[in-house]
Amino acid sequence: MGNNKSSLKSTIAVSLTNYLDAGAIVAGASGLSLWQSYLGLTEAHLGFLNAISANCLGAAIGAIIGGFLADKYGRKAIYTYNMLIYMLGVLLVVFTTNFPMLLAGFLVTGISVGVGVPASWTYISESSEINNRGRNIGISQMAWGIGPLIILLLGWFLAPPTNNAEAGFMFPFVSQAATQIIGSDAPAAAINVFSSRIVFASLFVVALIAWLLQRQLEESAEWKAAKAEENNTEVAQKGKSVFASFGTLFSNKVNVRTMLFLAGMYLTWNLVSSVMGFFQQHIYETAGGLSNGEANMLSAGQWVIIIGMTFVFSMLVDKVNQRMLYIVGVGAAVLAWVMIVTIGIGSMSGLLFFTLLWGIQGGISVQGFYALWASELFPAKYRAAAQGIMFFMVRGLSAAWGLVFVNIYGEQGEGFTLAAYLMMALLIVSLLIGAIWTPKTRGKSLEQITEERYGKEI
Repeated sequence: MGNNKSSLKSTIAVSLTNYLDAGAIVAGASGLSLWQSYLGLTEAHLGFLNAISANCLGAAIGAIIGGFLADKYGRKAIYTYNMLIYMLGVLLVVFTTNFPMLLAGFLVTGISVGVGVPASWTYISESSEINNRGRNIGISQMAWGIGPLIILLLGWFLAPPTNNAEAGFMFPFVSQAATQIIGSDAPAAAINVFSSRIVFASLFVVALIAWLLQRQLEESAEWKAAKAEENNTEVAQKGKSVFASFGTLFSNKVNVRTMLFLAGMYLTWNLVSSVMGFFQQHIYETAGGLSNGEANMLSAGQWVIIIGMTFVFSMLVDKVNQRMLYIVGVGAAVLAWVMIVTIGIGSMSGLLFFTLLWGIQGGISVQGFYALWASELFPAKYRAAAQGIMFFMVRGLSAAWGLVFVNIYGEQGEGFTLAAYLMMALLIVSLLIGAIWTPKTRGKSLEQITEERYGKEI
């Protein structure tokens, strides 16, 4: 483990992966109606975009590959190449002219996100001290909030005039540039979608910066120690496949119980969060009747709250009862859906209450606890692989749920109330799982946690 200064530097560099994860999801969400209009997409098309995106299947595929690669070849190996894949995916979206190309861009970007997330959370945990592990995970979650905020503000500034609302103050420049590129006789939908192209282009710039910074990171000392010990074993000398630890993970009862706990509390929360991450602005525009700019503005306000509450989370998580903190966060999520059903999504007061409460839960989020506990509860030799498997299960099932959700929701949000009650039920399950089985890891080193759970011979 490193000292506080070095662990903070590495945390900031690695946290850009979270920025790009959430940024890709929200960039797709903020421009969803624009791509729908430009390409003539149906709700089914939108469901498939969500299903293969950084929010769901794309990330699921990447996670199960990246988790095992990070354990086999090191955390640094992921940082050397992964951002190049992300940049390719973003460029596909920027230059999209048809639905298959847009789909491919979302998929490639999602795979890159999935590859990077298990390595990132693992690296942050392994480079932290006992008294700042939760803080550093919290900082990484702040990046997960800052990304969407910047993306949404950019989307708001660039927003074209929709639903009789005024355009963003930067849209005239977008319109002028678009007409010069594709011609003044181009349809409005083709010009308007340039706003989303520019938003995705900004992610390319951040990904390039992340790649340059992450390539300079030192390999995790804990991974190197675990690898050295592994290489001395007879099995390692015979040669070990990348997926060799798969059987080990599922043959150990402690591992199975841990994965069931983590996947259960994270899945039930993520089924809701993944839908809101991708469809929130679309819901605001269809069921809520807001313009594209208004939807982005309201969501941007929500992410301001998320960032502030994530800072609170990072300051408290190493010092207070984690079970109570978890209950507060998920409790706010349940209350958010209660309020939006009670007051109505067509009411601005209902949307504001939802924005506030969903922002609170986003800062004190299940994902923050999941990232912390998943990086604490497994031994170093397959820590990233275990996270990859769980991330695969969670994001893969979220992809299937997204396809179900669009059918429940309807073309114009006529099924919103039923969908909202289902969201409430899922969040209540997450609340109960996390509250009942919160692990007691605060104030303990990773080595101590591993020994307590597995013994000395793991």
